[in-house]
Amino acid sequence: MEINITAGEDVFGSDRAGQPGPLSGVRVLDLSAYIAGPYGCSLLADQGADVIKVEPPVGDNLRKYPSTLETESRAFLGVNRSKLGVVLDLKNPADLERLLALVRNADVLVHNFRPSVPGRLGIGYEQLSEVNPRLIYCAVTGYGETGPLKDKAGYDQVLQTMTGMCTLQGKHGGPPEILYGSVVDYYASALVAGAVASALYEREKSGTGQYVGVSLLRAALTMQSARMVWAESEPREVGRDMRSGGITGIHPTRDGYLYISANTPHFWRALCEKTGLADLLSTDRYDSVRKRAEHHGEIVPRLHAALQERSALEWEALFGEEVPCAAARSVEDMFDFPQVAAEGMVATFEHPVVGRYRGFTRAVKFGRTPGPEPFAAPALDQHGDRVRAAADRLAPHG
Repeated sequence: MEINITAGEDVFGSDRAGQPGPLSGVRVLDLSAYIAGPYGCSLLADQGADVIKVEPPVGDNLRKYPSTLETESRAFLGVNRSKLGVVLDLKNPADLERLLALVRNADVLVHNFRPSVPGRLGIGYEQLSEVNPRLIYCAVTGYGETGPLKDKAGYDQVLQTMTGMCTLQGKHGGPPEILYGSVVDYYASALVAGAVASALYEREKSGTGQYVGVSLLRAALTMQSARMVWAESEPREVGRDMRSGGITGIHPTRDGYLYISANTPHFWRALCEKTGLADLLSTDRYDSVRKRAEHHGEIVPRLHAALQERSALEWEALFGEEVPCAAARSVEDMFDFPQVAAEGMVATFEHPVVGRYRGFTRAVKFGRTPGPEPFAAPALDQHGDRVRAAADRLAPHG
């Protein structure tokens, strides 16, 4: 999809096809790299915001990540949809002046520099709020703005390991295990989008922008708020894992694996009846989630034997709505999964280098303002000539 920068004063204008979104007219500068900041900006773009991705001459490091695509990183494409792309070297005075011209006309700026870096580059919050007092300035850091780790580089799996997520993910008595899929990064991106939207709402009342801080450390601990409860009377080592254990989990079948959740009484009853284990219902030994977890050694072998009668897909169909479950699938299955198609979660994109590809679109549904059509992540400096020329026109002269 070709995006045309308007010739007028609005350098962010993208002439996006489709209906307006709740954030249409909001102008965002994305100076961030990797996942948390960039995908947070894509979530804003999904809602109609016009986003310009500003990269250094070497590009976002995510472009260089391993990928089976020859010309671009799959990861970069996945987290940078619906943005214009420009290269600016902020150590070059001319390019810094171009960025400041864009800032004067922006509503939001997002970056993920360490706290000591923006001031040295001339783009700290205090510096840019002088340029544009209405600017929402969102900094994504590893550990926050203060404290002994504030200038330490933060990455998803580093924070997973530090905050106990990997220890709890590992099997009892076994080594810690990583949760693959960049869960901390993606949750931080949701915090970016939500926090920026809240700051924009507040600005409508006060007329003034503000600093917004999102950190991977906060994201990792926010995801564990149910574990982050420690009563004064409790010892250090208490059971903090939220897994119900026993029946709930992934089980082998005759062909494939099946996740089952049967915590409530009616789901437990349906599971027993449909697997031929109705006799388990005749005793109060198994009549609660806690009791079933305590006696899982008695129940699980019988359940596994029963599940060998059918494949995972057959059990999924048989259980229907009566037993919450899912056959284990690959992510490739999601591209043509009927429910995903019905919800319009996958779109086809045209990229100037990669060509045509399918990808995820729109994490949230809005009834009245669904938002414009998505478009492909930009190639490096794809819109650079036009954005730089427009920024030069916007820069003060004389």
